[in-house]
Amino acid sequence: MRSRVKAETSAPSSGPKPPRRKRAAIVAGGAGFLGSHLCDRLIADGYRVYCIDNLYTGRLENLDGLAAEPRFTFIEQDVRAPLETLPEAQEVYNLACPASPPHYQRDPLDTVTTNVIGTLALLKLSGARQARLLQASTSEVYGDPAEHPQRGSYNGNVNPIGPRACYDEGKRVAETLCYDFRRQLQADVRVARIFNTYGPRMRTDDGRIISTFINQALCGEAMTIHGTGCQSRSFCYVSDLIEGLIRLMRLEDAPATPVNLGNPEEFTVLELTEEIQRQIGGCAGVRHLPPVEDDPQRRCPNIELAFDLLGWRPGIALRSGLRQTIDWFASPPGAVADAPSIAATAVGPA
Repeated sequence: MRSRVKAETSAPSSGPKPPRRKRAAIVAGGAGFLGSHLCDRLIADGYRVYCIDNLYTGRLENLDGLAAEPRFTFIEQDVRAPLETLPEAQEVYNLACPASPPHYQRDPLDTVTTNVIGTLALLKLSGARQARLLQASTSEVYGDPAEHPQRGSYNGNVNPIGPRACYDEGKRVAETLCYDFRRQLQADVRVARIFNTYGPRMRTDDGRIISTFINQALCGEAMTIHGTGCQSRSFCYVSDLIEGLIRLMRLEDAPATPVNLGNPEEFTVLELTEEIQRQIGGCAGVRHLPPVEDDPQRRCPNIELAFDLLGWRPGIALRSGLRQTIDWFASPPGAVADAPSIAATAVGPA
């Protein structure tokens, strides 16, 4: 099924221009929520795109809009498997890992090995190809932060043996690998620490706060809040986030430290439910549940480095982004005609 809305673009006219000569990119995890939007953007910028995904949480329907695109190839493959036969590319984006708690906690061993072994495999591939690699890290590396807002220099407060550690610590080790490759092998790597992102193509079962609340509200159910609802988050619309990733990849000199990408406007969970109720109407209010173990109480990025290096800051307000996201979730399945099916392509030379 095709995407049901077009993502609002927030790229300012002063942003980086696509390279003039034809380039190719590998997007690991490209059938996921963020990965599929990144594939769309790269194709729009004139790239040849190779999307690899094992479809553990990614969905082929996210790629239906690219089914007839000759510059797009989908390869069903796990990033922990041998990657030497992947096509040549100048850029490698690593977004391969379940990113919502229900998904990454479902098989924690799979999560941590995807982060560590998968990142190592992509780093080796990028080094052999002399390609740039962008590692999609996460604000989860900060744990339940003692510093607020969180700067990239903050080392975090993570429980290494808790139920979220497979993701938190997996991403932290992935960052370690990236910077060890940079120091020891002069690898061209850059790391983005991504804060809460939302928009069309989120899975209804991903357990993330925005998708959960929207689905509950659309079904006339009470929105379930774990804890008091006073815990805070910052929410970045997907097209803003993709613009930040593109700018970080195209920066000529790789930053020496990770770069936070997120929206610094902070909301409590209760404020989020109130905005969703305003937009949907007819909601059944909220229902409080026990707190979740190791759930961060405050989460908000300091994005000064992103602005200084990339000239980037998000441009889509929560109210506008929620409207587009709600419209996407509310669209009936048959509202848009089906696109040709995406088929896995055999791995071979470019």
